[in-house]
Amino acid sequence: MQGPSADALQGAADRGSDTATRSGWDRNRIRTILYWATTIVIVLELASGSVWNLLPIEWIVAQLRHLGYPHFLAYILGAWQAAAAVVIIVPRFAVLKEWAYAGSFFLWSGAVVSHLIVGDSPDLWGVPLMFGVCAIASWALRPADRRLPHTQLRRHRPTDAGFVGARSRESRPHAVETSLRAWAVSLGLLVALYVFSFLTLPVIEPVMYERAVELGWINP
Repeated sequence: MQGPSADALQGAADRGSDTATRSGWDRNRIRTILYWATTIVIVLELASGSVWNLLPIEWIVAQLRHLGYPHFLAYILGAWQAAAAVVIIVPRFAVLKEWAYAGSFFLWSGAVVSHLIVGDSPDLWGVPLMFGVCAIASWALRPADRRLPHTQLRRHRPTDAGFVGARSRESRPHAVETSLRAWAVSLGLLVALYVFSFLTLPVIEPVMYERAVELGWINP
């Protein structure tokens, strides 16, 4: 009885390697899609929130009054929301990103607690809860180039120093091109989200005003 040939074993190994590679690529693609989906959600909310707070619209004024906060808190929140939206979506600034994510989570978790304390229904505190969960997911799924160095997985292997230096010089133009493209895409997305926030405001503001009247926060 003959055992499997070397070629058959090699073929099986190659097929297994290809399957593992495809599986890893699929996981990375899903991770990237989930990262950008959750990131766009929270950045849109931060952008819209900064517009609503800095104006501020009647919904924001009435809600702050209902929750027992001073009206000028709207301007403070609006400024920090705008800063967080920029920091989270653009490349680099890993340290500032940690602060922006933390601040966003405190903002939305604080909103949940505030609504719970005054006895509001789940439809009011459920929205900030959803954004808080998206912020955690975006933070957890962020790619390596958006993390602090000590949180990245490093793989050390002995290499020839001259070869590494030459490879680094060769890849430098490509890295610059990739960085410029990443900045352009991120800033383009940010501008689009702010444009969307401003264009939809005339439609959303009357709806939110009516909602505040329905809740008894505003006496028409």
